[in-house]
Amino acid sequence: MSRRILALIAVLAISLAILTGLAIRRGVGGPDTSAVAIGGPFQLTDTAGRTVGQDVLKGKWSVVFFGFTHCPDICPTTLFEMAQVEPLLGPAVKDLQTVFISVDPGRDTVAQMKAYVANDAFPKQLIGLTGTPAQVDAAAKAYRVYYQKVGEGDDYQVNHAAYSYLMNPKGRFTCVLPYDLTPEQTAAKIQAAMKLGDRAEHC
Repeated sequence: MSRRILALIAVLAISLAILTGLAIRRGVGGPDTSAVAIGGPFQLTDTAGRTVGQDVLKGKWSVVFFGFTHCPDICPTTLFEMAQVEPLLGPAVKDLQTVFISVDPGRDTVAQMKAYVANDAFPKQLIGLTGTPAQVDAAAKAYRVYYQKVGEGDDYQVNHAAYSYLMNPKGRFTCVLPYDLTPEQTAAKIQAAMKLGDRAEHC
């Protein structure tokens, strides 16, 4: 079995464990926000070189995903599928954005992120964010996202969580969007949350 496939299996297994933990802590009565705090203050840099914080999430529903531009599979697949989700939302797409946060600050410079998110196959409403190692680590911890550099030299990989988070227009956590959802399933979850508005506590 190739090293890439083994790495993917490891990441998916870690993601499943984290998702299972979140589900257990929510309990049958709904999410327990006192036990699971997803999100919080961060300071990163967008593709225009501007420093941004959690206010970048305000005013729109946001699908927040942590990855890196040299990712061979999970990251481009996630962004390709979010591009397919957008037209499924119809007019409501104007209220959605995808926020891609790098976990590879060593290679993902502002210029690299700008070129990457410009891919026509990615979502039209896509924001790319990067930062210093300390800034990226703080953001990942706020969102309880796992990542780890693997290997040495220029061709190293970064193992990372494969799921995304849906945040409401106030920047508050709504639900996890697993990696294995189809675009139609993801769109349905987002639409369900949008219908509930600020009252959405799951999707």
